[in-house]
Amino acid sequence: MSTQHWTATPERSNMLMLRIMTWISLRMGRRAGRVILHLIAAYFLIFSPSSRRASLTYLTRALNRKANWRDMYRHFYSFASTIHDRIYLINQRFDLFDIQVSGQACIDEAIQSGTGVFLVGAHFGSFEVMHAMGRSIPNLHVSMVMHENNAMKINAMLAAINPEAAADIIGLGHIDTMLKVRERLEQGAMVGILADRTLGEDATQPVSLLGHTAHLPTGPFRMAALLRQRMVFMTGVYLGANRYQISFEPLADFTDIPTGQRGTLVNAAVMRYAALIEQHCRNAPYNWFNFFDFWQQPHTATTENT
Repeated sequence: MSTQHWTATPERSNMLMLRIMTWISLRMGRRAGRVILHLIAAYFLIFSPSSRRASLTYLTRALNRKANWRDMYRHFYSFASTIHDRIYLINQRFDLFDIQVSGQACIDEAIQSGTGVFLVGAHFGSFEVMHAMGRSIPNLHVSMVMHENNAMKINAMLAAINPEAAADIIGLGHIDTMLKVRERLEQGAMVGILADRTLGEDATQPVSLLGHTAHLPTGPFRMAALLRQRMVFMTGVYLGANRYQISFEPLADFTDIPTGQRGTLVNAAVMRYAALIEQHCRNAPYNWFNFFDFWQQPHTATTENT
């Protein structure tokens, strides 16, 4: 399998196809738009060998059996479905979806107190569902910390659909990233980050994930520790058709760190994060959307053990 880092993987999004899908979706409805998703899933399955290999490797581990072509097709179709639904979620068409929420008590207290919420997810399911839910709560601002260059064509298209969609993004890896995150939290915002990918030069920690060693970045957890924030794990699982299940689970509490224990608590948080990802991958395997060799060891990353 190729060891190419995910940031070097060229985007396979076709702008013309995105424009056509957007036009059909917004003018003919979600049902008509979903017809195209079968073609997109088939395209990736046939013409993207690196994504197909990554899907096969992951699904075989998550399903505890040899994955087949039907499994991979379902995997790509689930991914295409969540991207398609972002068109409607960004336009606040929540009426089109059946969204169930569990564990909301984890964030309600923080929202009501105005202390902000540090949410951590993964490239699993739909983070846009959470983003959309946040926009539906009066006076709650939602900020996303993300790799700005990832999926630029898709983000550009979505921004064209709704200019406000890209107005609350904090770029990851900049010198002022943590300052901006702190500012948003002090304003009582919900700050979300997907913490399962590294830029390649980040400090990482080896963890066991689906029976194999993966290397997860420690940066988001160190940021939360330095800001003395609670971290809440979030998933927006796609259940098929128009159904989503949003779940919130306590991940780590850095509000009171004993002297000399920050590194230990960060490592424990990364381990729990990996365990939660594995739990959800077992329960909803077709929601994992890392279509590259996730288990490769980063070439330039350093491993942090303290």
